[in-house]
Amino acid sequence: MKKVYPLLLIMSFLSVAFAGYGQGTLRGKVTDKATGEALAGAKVFLQGGAAGGLADDEGNFEFQVPQAPPFQVIVTFMSYDTLRTEVTDLNKPLKLGMDEKTVQVQAVEIIGRNISEKEAENPLTVESMGAIAIKEVAGADFYASLGNMKGVDLTSASLGFKIINTRGFNSTSPVRSLQIIDGVDNQAPGLNFSLGNFLGSSELDVQKVDLVVGASSAYYGPNAFNGVISMTTKNPFIHQGLSIQGRVGERNLAEVALRYAKAFKNKNDEDVFAFKINGAFMRANDWNATNIDPTQQSLVGVDNPGGYDKVNTYGDENLTSGINYALDNSSKRAYPGLGIWHRDGYKESDVVNYNTYNVKLGGALHFKVLKGAELIAGSNFGTGTTVYQGDNRYSLKDILFFQHKLELKKEDKGFIRSYFTHEDAGKSYDAVFTAFMIQDAAKNTNEWSNDYRNYWATRVTTRAQALPGYPQFTQPNRPWDDEYLQLDSVMAANQDSLVVWHQQARDFANSANLTDGTLDRFEPGTAAFDSVLADVTSRTAFTEGGTRFFDRSKLWHLQGEYKFTPSFMDIVVGGNVRVYLPYSEGTIFSDTNGVRIINKEAGIYAGLEKRIMNNRMKLNATCRLDKNQNFNFLVSPAVSAVYNINADNILRLALNSAIRNPSLSEQYLYYNVGRALLVGNVEGRDSLVTLESLNNFFDSQNPDTLSYFNVAAIRPEKVKSAEIGYRGTIGEHLFIDASYYFSLYQDFIGYKVGADISVDQFNLATVKRIYRVAANSDNLVTTQGFSAGANYYFKKYYMVNANYSWNKLNKLTVDDPIIPAFNTPEHKFNIGFGGRNIPVTLGEKTIRNLGFNTNFKWVQGFQFEGSPQFTGFVPTYWLFDGQINKKVEKIHTTFKLGASNVLNKQALQVFGGPYVGRMAYFQVLVELDKL
Repeated sequence: MKKVYPLLLIMSFLSVAFAGYGQGTLRGKVTDKATGEALAGAKVFLQGGAAGGLADDEGNFEFQVPQAPPFQVIVTFMSYDTLRTEVTDLNKPLKLGMDEKTVQVQAVEIIGRNISEKEAENPLTVESMGAIAIKEVAGADFYASLGNMKGVDLTSASLGFKIINTRGFNSTSPVRSLQIIDGVDNQAPGLNFSLGNFLGSSELDVQKVDLVVGASSAYYGPNAFNGVISMTTKNPFIHQGLSIQGRVGERNLAEVALRYAKAFKNKNDEDVFAFKINGAFMRANDWNATNIDPTQQSLVGVDNPGGYDKVNTYGDENLTSGINYALDNSSKRAYPGLGIWHRDGYKESDVVNYNTYNVKLGGALHFKVLKGAELIAGSNFGTGTTVYQGDNRYSLKDILFFQHKLELKKEDKGFIRSYFTHEDAGKSYDAVFTAFMIQDAAKNTNEWSNDYRNYWATRVTTRAQALPGYPQFTQPNRPWDDEYLQLDSVMAANQDSLVVWHQQARDFANSANLTDGTLDRFEPGTAAFDSVLADVTSRTAFTEGGTRFFDRSKLWHLQGEYKFTPSFMDIVVGGNVRVYLPYSEGTIFSDTNGVRIINKEAGIYAGLEKRIMNNRMKLNATCRLDKNQNFNFLVSPAVSAVYNINADNILRLALNSAIRNPSLSEQYLYYNVGRALLVGNVEGRDSLVTLESLNNFFDSQNPDTLSYFNVAAIRPEKVKSAEIGYRGTIGEHLFIDASYYFSLYQDFIGYKVGADISVDQFNLATVKRIYRVAANSDNLVTTQGFSAGANYYFKKYYMVNANYSWNKLNKLTVDDPIIPAFNTPEHKFNIGFGGRNIPVTLGEKTIRNLGFNTNFKWVQGFQFEGSPQFTGFVPTYWLFDGQINKKVEKIHTTFKLGASNVLNKQALQVFGGPYVGRMAYFQVLVELDKL
């Protein structure tokens, strides 16, 4: 608490220093006078440029004014005559109708720049996608198109599982980013992160998506560490009627979505009640993960006759004891040519069903209560099947997700919100471990290895010794260095024979068991294989010896916030309580033998905001205090300044901090992935041995070479970040947003790997278990980056946009064993070109309401750090997306034809995941307002 007092004193000082400055709030809406259509992006400002803002997607605007009425307001928008109006009363919202310019025949609503005044003056980088832009994304999926924004990284582990990250640490388990829908955390409670939009909101109901990039703990809580994905859904009081969308495409893609909303008024023509219902269904053939390159942990490559460890083949990473026969000269002589051999394993496609589907259902009741307040009760349900990549590859099969919310809110004043989330893993299972278990169900790996080696000894060794040039080894008291080099040369010269002999040894080890006649390999596609696969994946991992998850974790959250608006400043106060109830019966967490885990956390926060210098500068100071039951109190303060050079240009500076409580996995995980046991670390772990020193010990048999280490109990992660940025309009047509950040991470959370061993009196070591332990870095970890984007509007209907992002993990110290998993390209850029409401004249006929959108993305290759199986290099790739559309107003329908990755460039976005190709589609959207 000592850290809190100085900030509170600063806040108190600011509140006194800022007193005496008067201001008011100007609100209103800008529309087309003839049609009543909202004009998103219209510029509203005071004469003289002392204050101003932009209209949002609904045409609404709001900004602070430094003077009392009367004064004049100016409104501008492309293709419309400039509007000037006198303001005499701040208590009445303005209704501003604009006339089209007489030389123009049609209005313009260009993609982008539909940000509100609040967003324009946000001290952090904010990327926004409104309802119009969502309809017009170039690709097949609006959520995936968020990856085209500056500073945003998209990871596709499968067709149904897409993850958004910002500012590095681009994990397939994005615990450093927060995704909220109408203020509700969209995370799966057992995972502590969102599964992209797989269990999110239907596209038809999304009004806007804001990406707040950077540390944002103050108002969003501990999980808003590197950024926030905030979705706002459509309010049924405003967006009424029926919308239906259908889409078909490649890979057997079929989607259908429906939204219906209706509002009711009382006898005084006032809104009193509204409801909405949503439904969405998608099915497709998922991308197949078929990478047969060697993993980084494979000791041999593709030319090894005895096989190698492939990325997307599981079970072949079981290196047998044959490793000794490759390294020891006497073994080379006893088993010439044997070297290192691997089991066959199974391809991912053998153990995973790639028929993905997704169902989302939702509904909400909205009541107007009290004066200007709204009571909302809503529920959402999601289910589906897809592939998720974490430490292993997992088949999320028939997963269920439920979320219920009750909220009372009043715009610009406050809210109290409670929600409850629970999930059921359904029939989900670990694909990698499943391959291990099917293989072991046929024959234990040690038995298989012995059969392989014995076949070599009895059937192959004499043939190898008969090869031309084979050394005689006639001098038993000499090390025979020359003869062993000659042996290696002979084996290298007879690779074709070695390939044949290894296949014969493999066939023998895979053949009927010599003792009981049972099959020693279940071949994919056979009834026997299907039976074992069904059996293994139907039994839970801990209690029944299978690979199926049991996960019925829950999350309950309560949050309240209130805004005070005295004349001298705005003051926001709030707090939240959260309870996690993980429940896995030992299949994920250490909750075996009736142990039930409960994890509680709470936080309070306060923020002060003041405008000075004739309303040109906005100062903000916030402070948040958080407490998790397993960790100490943590404080995350932030200060910022936003300066309006004029109505068109804004400078911003922010000094932010955030904390991240370790996830449930980092605290309580207890999960066997085959080669290692992944464990959480609430209590710490002692006397582990580094794997490097263990390998040295096996060579030397000298216990002095063993290097022991301890892992302290996990601690919360902390970040301090500085950001400077500029937003502005140059001339009438060019909009620019650029920023630079530098972040410093303390107690950065990664993991350390070590072995628990015992050494007997004869210096023989027994490896009890290999552990991967959640751990904090002992050193500071720093990152930095720069991003810039520009939108240029021209010829009334068209826009060109471009953005560039640079992110860099500064070099860790040599003695830091932590694995950071930055997983982010250093350089990437996007270039887009689009147009809307374009008239095309063909002879005497004019075709109206044509549109198109394109985007070119380039991503530099980078090293991806995951589990040992899924660590490797992601090559540089580029993609081109595009679509064309036609709106037929008479039938309220928009037709759209497009494709993601038009040229079908096979792109790997996460190591271990699939190569993603083209997804061409045809879409029909029908919008019937106020039925």
